[in-house]
Amino acid sequence: MPSFNRVILVGNLTRDPELRTTPNGKAVTDITLAINEFRGRSDAGAGGSSAVFIDVTVWERAAENVCQYMRKGNPLLVEGRLSADKWVDKETGKNMSKIRVVASSVQFLNGRGEGEGGSFNGGNHDDGGNARASGRYQAPARPVAPARNNPPDDFATGPAGGDDIPF
Repeated sequence: MPSFNRVILVGNLTRDPELRTTPNGKAVTDITLAINEFRGRSDAGAGGSSAVFIDVTVWERAAENVCQYMRKGNPLLVEGRLSADKWVDKETGKNMSKIRVVASSVQFLNGRGEGEGGSFNGGNHDDGGNARASGRYQAPARPVAPARNNPPDDFATGPAGGDDIPF
């Protein structure tokens, strides 16, 4: 049976990112996104929200740009895949594991009037660390937001010859 491993997250950075370099010279940063989960009112009248914290690894040019332009609290959209880390705890000898996201693309989202967003394709890495993406910067023409079935541009100004919507 085929499988599918793709994650799309929108959250806020929990700390300032720090750039590291692998022995092979590849830039990498590990960030954590805080993703708010809002809960509606329950029968008891209690409502509220909680946060989920997700660890994300960003590679190459995208990692450099995240470290240069993003700070704690900035909103970020990350696309990537889930990856499982396994190790043995040196103190207890117990087998440990952790799920994280390896970013394939990062988009800076507007936050509190801080200007235009930006989109970065991160290094898609297999477990050997071989890059399969360019990591080029691509500046958007307008603020970046998660796109969902955007209409063609001619709908933004109305049909030719008038402002009436044809439906």
